Amino acid sequence: MLILLPPSEGKTPATGGDAVDPASLSFPGLNSYRAKVLEALGTVSAHEDALTLLGVGASLRADVERNTRLHAEPAAPAHQVYSGVLYDALDYRSLTPAQRKKADASVLVISALWGAIRFADRVPAYRLSMGTALPDVGRLASFWKPQLAAALAAETAGELLVDCRSSTYAAAWAPPAEQTVAVHVFTEVNGVRKVVSHFAKHTRGELARHLLARRGKAPQTPAQLRKAAAEKWSVELVEGTARKPHTLNLILPN
Repeated sequence: MLILLPPSEGKTPATGGDAVDPASLSFPGLNSYRAKVLEALGTVSAHEDALTLLGVGASLRADVERNTRLHAEPAAPAHQVYSGVLYDALDYRSLTPAQRKKADASVLVISALWGAIRFADRVPAYRLSMGTALPDVGRLASFWKPQLAAALAAETAGELLVDCRSSTYAAAWAPPAEQTVAVHVFTEVNGVRKVVSHFAKHTRGELARHLLARRGKAPQTPAQLRKAAAEKWSVELVEGTARKPHTLNLILPN
């Protein structure tokens, strides 16, 4: 089982330590593409219209300025750098050592800057969304799609993929439909089902934690995933097709 997560928009900068070492990151075949995105991001972030080009507000000016010196910024494990609702719910720090080891092996973060990394990979805090277009790179989801397909094929072969990504990050890589289960979160009021947004992030984080912390073997099929999720939620599994992944619907109480 592998759990696919998006990065958080907000990130916690490391307070000290060495800068990122690209050679140490998972999936080294992506390094040349990472370097291209990193250079383009630094150039855009130094532009006088950087905030507009990156689609962020004035409150994030310091984050954008940090983008210009990412080669020298302190790095920390991804599970520390990524923060926000989903990662708070996953709460890596409170996992046991054995559960952390499982998380380091099982979680893949699909990133606009790094392509794909693992929880233990050390990276600096940065500001970049997968929906952004950069000069000489283009729209990042389109840029990464063929690179991730090639780099992750062997890693994900035969694995159940629990896809907790948002649509923006799901656009960057479409894993094989037959082994993928996309996670959606709903509330149901008087028989009417509604999609939730903020609580969807939180619930996906809770699901990731549950799968990492629960006893027993990790799910290896969509049916086993449904059974594991039903230990905590009201669930519904919608079978996929040759081109469309399975869907696990988590139904939250009103």
